[in-house]
Amino acid sequence: MKQLLFLPLALSGCLATFGQNEITVNADDAKQIISKQIYGHFAEHLGRCVYGGFYVGENSKIPNTAGVRNDVVAALKKLKIANLRWPGGCFADTYHWKDGIGPKDKRPSMVNTWWGGVTENNSFGTHDFLNMCELIGTEPYLAGNVGSGTVQELSDWVQYVNFAGESPMSNLRKQNGRDKPWNVKYWGVGNEAWGCGGNMRPDYYADIYRKYSTFMTGWSEGNIFRIASGANSSDYNWTEVLMKNIPGNMVSGLALHHYSVIDWNRKGPSTTFSEDQYFTTMQRALFMDSLIIKHSAIMDKYDPRKRIALVVDEWGGWYDVEPGSNPGFLYQQNTMRDAMIAGVTLNIFHNHSDRVRMANLAQTINVLQAVLLTNEEKMILTPTYHVMEMYNVHQDAKLLPITIKTKDYTLGNKKLPAVSCSASRDSLGVTHISLVNIDAKNGQDITLNLKGGKYAAVTGRILASGKIEDHNTFENPDKVKPATFNGAVLKGTTLTVKLPACSVVVLELK
Repeated sequence: MKQLLFLPLALSGCLATFGQNEITVNADDAKQIISKQIYGHFAEHLGRCVYGGFYVGENSKIPNTAGVRNDVVAALKKLKIANLRWPGGCFADTYHWKDGIGPKDKRPSMVNTWWGGVTENNSFGTHDFLNMCELIGTEPYLAGNVGSGTVQELSDWVQYVNFAGESPMSNLRKQNGRDKPWNVKYWGVGNEAWGCGGNMRPDYYADIYRKYSTFMTGWSEGNIFRIASGANSSDYNWTEVLMKNIPGNMVSGLALHHYSVIDWNRKGPSTTFSEDQYFTTMQRALFMDSLIIKHSAIMDKYDPRKRIALVVDEWGGWYDVEPGSNPGFLYQQNTMRDAMIAGVTLNIFHNHSDRVRMANLAQTINVLQAVLLTNEEKMILTPTYHVMEMYNVHQDAKLLPITIKTKDYTLGNKKLPAVSCSASRDSLGVTHISLVNIDAKNGQDITLNLKGGKYAAVTGRILASGKIEDHNTFENPDKVKPATFNGAVLKGTTLTVKLPACSVVVLELK
């Protein structure tokens, strides 16, 4: 079994052919920090993400703390999720936060019109979420209701969670059992204002943002980080209009949403996809690099000092729901294809960390590209979870710039770069290099030139499997999991790596 896990040539379903690639790691040029906030996640009131995912209630037989699953807390602690976005998504612009505070039996219900038409009883609200973030050890990121809410409502929410002194909202918080404020830093001013958040035009939203943002200050010990509802994928005009019309002192981050979708009308299955469908998904994932470059160039015109962060607060793969499941719940399986999406996307974020300083995978549990799947008392870790756990060594480390020459992954007359890479050095001086080979058939020989680096040893971990469709199930939860990687050889300042097909590797050099 160890040979199947560790040795590249023994991976069934992947050919043993290797091609040559060259990467230069500039180990003597560490400058910018890879913000740990890139490793954020997203929890929307959608399907079984919150209810049955994070939250099962205090009376559940599933071990919990104040209704929050203990196994979920432990898994997310290990993952080191940096921030958690809530309550949406589209749901945020229908959510009125005062419905989710106070005694649970007195909270009013609502209908979740966006996601399945189910009744929301508001048993999981502000206190539940913020206390859960403390359990996990993550920063909360609250998405404010701009679409159907009011300026007063959002201003009151900021005061309720952040103000330590005497005020109507802080007194209400204390009445509801929380004396000290949570001091929430990250705030979204609406969500997808161009779509489900109100179908606004950019000029109109820019003015709305200015209005709401004006009344969101003054209630916290520190400055809050206000995030504007940014562009839908390649809508560069939206970014241009917002950067032109919103003063830099009123905004800390500009959002960007992009999903790796084959076709919005024909998304395709999550596990029985063809190689052609896989190729198109990876094409969409790699498009993130072009999006960041072009949106960043627009932002640079108005913000050359890069004070405003590009916040990719929704990203990931999106497929058809699992057969027999509620189409409004967006429940999908998670395969090695999703591991490839996660690996290349995080590498892209790292290499653009001068501008991308926050991101949120959609979504944490049971929805879209989830890191966890639950079924009653059972919980499994997905391939995406394993990639993000392997990669968390890059959090708050210094980026090491790279140059890369990669062979192509070809399918018919189509081609994509096969190898993706990023590198960093942490506070202890340890260097980590992340490598992804998206080629579904061919392994890759890689030569890495470690410019300016002096290392004595290399170790590594790999996530790979026999087929790109492989995934974990509740019956076989460990089919896909990380293993020791022995395919790297260090000689002086040269590192040679045999990277199997459809694999993710993280190397550690000391």
